[in-house]
Amino acid sequence: MDYQALFNIALGIAGFLGGWWMKVLHESVRDLQESDKKLAEKVSQIEVLVAGNYVRRDDFDKSVEAIFRKLDRIEDKLDGKADKGGH
Repeated sequence: MDYQALFNIALGIAGFLGGWWMKVLHESVRDLQESDKKLAEKVSQIEVLVAGNYVRRDDFDKSVEAIFRKLDRIEDKLDGKADKGGH
């Protein structure tokens, strides 16, 4: 065999291995893109779930107002009892 034939065989093997390696990398990238897409969908579902479970500001304000009204009534009753006990 002459050097040109050996060079052509070596170049063919290198080309084959390079092509195989590129195919493996391409499949890996495609798998990663698919898993990334699935993870992005899961994250968006979680975002929707979490956003739906928070207490709205209006509801929170109403609850706080109701608590303070109740506390004011309790305070008024305690003041009334303290006034009766002092006489």
